[in-house]
Amino acid sequence: MSPSFSTQPPTCKYALLSYPTPSILLVTLNRPKSLNCINIEGHIELDAVWRWLDDEPSLNVGIVTGTGRAFCAGADLKEWDNQQKSNQPRPMPSSGFGGLSRRNGKKPVIAAVNGLAYGGGCEMILNCDMVIASHDALFALPEVKRGVAAIAGALPRLVRTVGRPRAMEMALTGRTLPAEEAREWGLVNSVCKEGDSVVDKAVEMAGMIAENSPDSVIVSREGIKLGWEGVGAEEGSRLLSETWYARLQQGENMKEGVRAFVEKRKPRWVPSKL
Repeated sequence: MSPSFSTQPPTCKYALLSYPTPSILLVTLNRPKSLNCINIEGHIELDAVWRWLDDEPSLNVGIVTGTGRAFCAGADLKEWDNQQKSNQPRPMPSSGFGGLSRRNGKKPVIAAVNGLAYGGGCEMILNCDMVIASHDALFALPEVKRGVAAIAGALPRLVRTVGRPRAMEMALTGRTLPAEEAREWGLVNSVCKEGDSVVDKAVEMAGMIAENSPDSVIVSREGIKLGWEGVGAEEGSRLLSETWYARLQQGENMKEGVRAFVEKRKPRWVPSKL
């Protein structure tokens, strides 16, 4: 049974929405015959889903995964070919591929990579907050093999994650990285053992996040994003202190966290109002 929400979840045609716990949203890309390639309508749909995650007070963490043997194999090339033939534009939400590759957002999203993450699918995971991979997950930016380029946000983010030489190798050769190599490079947090469920591992990680103050999670994530986006350490610290931390201090969850520690009990968090 679905939890009760104060806002209505978006209607989805290409993804399944489920709730492993009342505070965790699980989004499952559901075009297995097309290796979960995402078409234009799918991008708009997913953008609405992640906006809803941020707006719904009862949800604290999102997870994205795929149905079948692929996480997401990238763009719907058949649709793309038809659009090129008719000179149609390819609209994309400001949040990027799958609503994630350029997402700013407020709440964390974990990628549970169950198989192929190619092209736009790989661009999505590069801007997720954490990445858990199945033992047989594969990662690639094969755009150079198709005469295109990964312009949905991956390239500047990739170099910040793995450094210039490895980013160049991945982007210019288009070669595929197996899960363990991707972990060694720093693209993923952890790789599941064979037989373990990548979604279960992601839900476990999401549960650890959801146990914490939702206000503190949002503010801590903002602080890390400031460094990720190229702001200097001192300037980032100043911005975080003057904006987000000031709002954190005004909320109920900071008071509750300190009070619970003094009273030696588990905190009773309230939904974030940040």
